[in-house]
Amino acid sequence: MPLVCLGLSHHTAPIEVRERHAFPPSRVVESLIALRDYSSVKEAAMLQTCGRLEIYAELDDYEAGVAQLRSFLGNFGHGEARERYDLDSYLYTLLGRQAIEHLFRVSTGLDSMLIGEAEILGQVKDAYIAAQQAKSLGKSLHRLFREALNAGKHARSQTRIGDESTSLATAAIDAAKLWLGPLEGKSVVVIGTGKMGRTAVRRLRDEGAQRLIVTNRTISRAQELIAEVGFGEAIEMPGLVDALAAADIVVTSTGASHFVVKHDAVAQAMARRPDRPLFIIDIAVPRDTDPSVRELSGVTLVDVDGLKTVIDERLDVRREAIPQVEEIIEEFIARFGAWYQSRLAVPVIASLTQKAEAIRTSELARLFGRAPELSEREKMLVTGMSMTIVSKFLHSVVVRIREKATSNHAEAIAQARLLDELFELNLAARMAELLPTPLVPDADE
Repeated sequence: MPLVCLGLSHHTAPIEVRERHAFPPSRVVESLIALRDYSSVKEAAMLQTCGRLEIYAELDDYEAGVAQLRSFLGNFGHGEARERYDLDSYLYTLLGRQAIEHLFRVSTGLDSMLIGEAEILGQVKDAYIAAQQAKSLGKSLHRLFREALNAGKHARSQTRIGDESTSLATAAIDAAKLWLGPLEGKSVVVIGTGKMGRTAVRRLRDEGAQRLIVTNRTISRAQELIAEVGFGEAIEMPGLVDALAAADIVVTSTGASHFVVKHDAVAQAMARRPDRPLFIIDIAVPRDTDPSVRELSGVTLVDVDGLKTVIDERLDVRREAIPQVEEIIEEFIARFGAWYQSRLAVPVIASLTQKAEAIRTSELARLFGRAPELSEREKMLVTGMSMTIVSKFLHSVVVRIREKATSNHAEAIAQARLLDELFELNLAARMAELLPTPLVPDADE
């Protein structure tokens, strides 16, 4: 039962491809429930950020399972995506140890567009919670995601990977400063009041923006944010054209599946201020802004992919921490790998101890039936002695089974079959389920 990761990210696919396969947050649980019906998918979790969409899964059959995951992503594409391009050319598939290492690199921030970004750990946690709600997690992915979260926490507490407070929202503000210079005296519109929007608002306040306008689909959320930071004004979405006409900068990050900043709205706003340029920074995926606004005179539009240059210039401290984080990742890979391989030992040990316990209780019942003169205290002593004998007899066997399961996959399989034959454990019917695919195949397999 191999562990796999199938996905696309900022490394392999441009934003116009990624956004066509972005799942609205409200549909992630529903989608995972649908994925449970695919015959070769035993467990699944979906990790989605502005830079990636990845499905982590344990499969009954590798080839059939990967084909089903590819079909699933294709079926959920937006905008007739399958007819516009070859999705497979943007996808990557990672198997076993590669998939595990990749998730740990993601959770520690090493694989992010913004190395060490603070948001990614929360996004991994959101993916874990969504899979729990969809009941699409089994023991393997439950353990894998818990370890990924722990690896991310260790990396942030033990290295400088999170130093130099930088997020996509703050990178967006830095991009505006590169284009416009200091923000004192500037008017800024922030669209969206999620984590990115809130971060942008706080940074804009600290940068001395003269006027801040916040708008959101739900006006109360915008009003709450303004009250929280003590700066700016909240407006309804229908007032967006007026806000754009007054703005020097627009930062937008909503969860909408459609364009929020439309070409006509920007055109109307620019007609009212033809001599003033407008800088729009869109850090949403799917994008909030119609890319055709770039055709309008005086309008500059930058999306998340366009922020890479700004981001790269501010990450020297974090890059110095990469070797330390990679050491932490190796430790967590080894820990998860040992647990994953040891799963073979669990049902073998359980069957062996159950067999011994059944014999012990049966023989005790026979003894007590033939010796009714035994007092309750004497029976307790005999029972305790029988339990000690069985425990001591099985101890070294159990230790060796666990050691072999984690050190040599092929020998562990042979050992399980031998124990099954010698002790009649009736494991044969469950053998396929008991034998996990090795994370790194043995040389003789």
